[in-house]
Amino acid sequence: MIQGIIGKKIGMTQVFSDDGRVVPVTVIQAGPCLVVQKKVKQHNPWIKIQLGFVQDKKVKKVTKPMRGHFEKAGVPPTKVLKEFFVNEEDDVNVGDAIKVDIFAEKELVNVAGVTKGKGFQGVMKRFNFSGGRATHGSMFHRRVGSIGNCTYPAEVEKGKKMPGRMGGKRAMVRHLRVIKVDIDNHLLWIKGAVPGFNGNVVFILKESFKRR
Repeated sequence: MIQGIIGKKIGMTQVFSDDGRVVPVTVIQAGPCLVVQKKVKQHNPWIKIQLGFVQDKKVKKVTKPMRGHFEKAGVPPTKVLKEFFVNEEDDVNVGDAIKVDIFAEKELVNVAGVTKGKGFQGVMKRFNFSGGRATHGSMFHRRVGSIGNCTYPAEVEKGKKMPGRMGGKRAMVRHLRVIKVDIDNHLLWIKGAVPGFNGNVVFILKESFKRR
């Protein structure tokens, strides 16, 4: 069993279940991925494979070390590389293609990606503060308010919720269910939302995977 696969978020839509309910789903192009490298550790047994995500656009400006890395594996250069664990019983070799058929319908997965970057934001948007009175002359509408203490310790506590950069961080959404697997078009239909904007690279991980 392979731990997961690399994909690209296409967008969100909705489907109807058997009982007529509307189910919001995220469509992800999962793979195809090529095995670029295989790593085996002897003392603490585990096997890792490095996958390269094959995309429509041709990869340009490949550095010489990376070009040699891909030529050694006998695969074309890819822009996105990611390592995944593999169980010992799986016979996976360099150059093999990993496709979306490693997943099954109704299977639970975890999806990791980078959230949407929203720039520098205040505390009301960033931390859902209620803000001050909206009346005329209050002079306190969307500000932070008091942030410090008195003479002791006379400093702002570490971790205080204040304005700052919002989004653009790695996040993982767990316990998402696979609704549909489209093998011909390399698509996964997953119930719910996943991190990132449309076109963002995501990593789909099997929740049932256990290292042996």
